[in-house]
Amino acid sequence: VQLQASGGGLVQAGGSLRLSCAASGDTVNNYVMGWFRQAPGKEREFVAGFNWRGGSTWYADSVKGRFTIYSDNSKNTVYLQMNSLKPEDTAVYYCAGGTSGSNYYTKQSYDYWGQGTLVTVSS
Repeated sequence: VQLQASGGGLVQAGGSLRLSCAASGDTVNNYVMGWFRQAPGKEREFVAGFNWRGGSTWYADSVKGRFTIYSDNSKNTVYLQMNSLKPEDTAVYYCAGGTSGSNYYTKQSYDYWGQGTLVTVSS
């Protein structure tokens, strides 16, 4: 599967953005999908995950209640709706897909990665 992330940009604190992760070559339903982010000088960290089988979602504590991950099967796309953005949300955001991981909070469980999209939140 190939993943293409988009939707990043510059937004003021308190604002919203929606990131998209379009899949090609396979259907997103065959994967556990996740969003990660990497701020300058920091490790890539987990943000949100989604499993089409059962529709379960899980989030990092830092974004819980503000971000929502969901999919549109008709568009073969996974989204990350980000509300109430904070300056500390500034990072490059990556979407990822995995099939056989043991812990989908960790990047090691994801085999396929998109190229990243930059989100900048100004104070």
